[in-house]
Amino acid sequence: MKRRKFAALAGLLFAALASVGCAMGPSASGSFDRTLSVNTPIRLELTNTSGDVSITGSADGKVHVHADARASGMGFESPEKRMNELLANPPIEQHGNTVRIGEEMRRLRNVNVSYVIEVPRDTEVASSVLSGAQTIQEVRGPVKAEAASGSIRVSHIERQTQLSTLSGSIRADNIGDDLRVNSASGTVTVSNIKGDVRISAVLGSTQITRPGGRVDASTTSGSVDIEGATSDVKAHAASGRVNVQGNPGASSYWDLKTASGSVLLGVPPNASFHLAAEAVSGEIKTDIPVVVEEQGKHSLRARVGSGNGGRIEVRTVSGEIRLRAS
Repeated sequence: MKRRKFAALAGLLFAALASVGCAMGPSASGSFDRTLSVNTPIRLELTNTSGDVSITGSADGKVHVHADARASGMGFESPEKRMNELLANPPIEQHGNTVRIGEEMRRLRNVNVSYVIEVPRDTEVASSVLSGAQTIQEVRGPVKAEAASGSIRVSHIERQTQLSTLSGSIRADNIGDDLRVNSASGTVTVSNIKGDVRISAVLGSTQITRPGGRVDASTTSGSVDIEGATSDVKAHAASGRVNVQGNPGASSYWDLKTASGSVLLGVPPNASFHLAAEAVSGEIKTDIPVVVEEQGKHSLRARVGSGNGGRIEVRTVSGEIRLRAS
């Protein structure tokens, strides 16, 4: 599933490079504005080849679109002609409660359009940008945003959120439901997620703060840092550090693994859980009191506190394991 997702994003990136080309020669610029009356809830579908996108929820019950465009000198037609065609027929369609923006841009090559869009708060968003940054905030959702090349920033979304990028950072804050992230290259930073968090990354660090539900985070090359975990945690890294701080609940299970890197585990002094740790080539250190049940040269089974809490399993092939007070 992850390979298919990244393959699709790679296709988007190739399409972006093919359609944008090299900006040479004279260029033309212009802008357009549109205001649409709608009945909520609505669905916004946006497709953009090149240019930044900002989508913000507002309270006036209308859709406001402002766009700044620039046509480069590449192509058989003059940039002025392409710009005039765009301004005469802006790529905005409304079909009932669905608003589509940018769909017709595929016919215009070497045109960059940046959008600033205001929508009613009760809006579902599906956004796809080949090259450019995306910011989506203050909408009910659900939100699905993908990028071939560019950053994605979302905040204050009430419903489920799905974010995917081939090259670019991802940041998500204050999500009221589950969060799903796929990143091929770039940092992933999320905080204040009420639902479950699932992150799959290839290159880049992952940082999760104050998750409200379960966490499933994996990376091929990069660190995984989780702060404030209280439910189930699965954190795997092929090459990089795994650092988890929190307090495992009574029935929670933490599965922490890395092939090459250290595993740091921080818990409060009153934490209670069973620990099973294995460091194939490295040390296991505990900075808080534990009751040893079984210990080998590179393994440890122990009880922390009363042992009536959750269960934590930690494994690293090359690196140390350290248990400390948070």
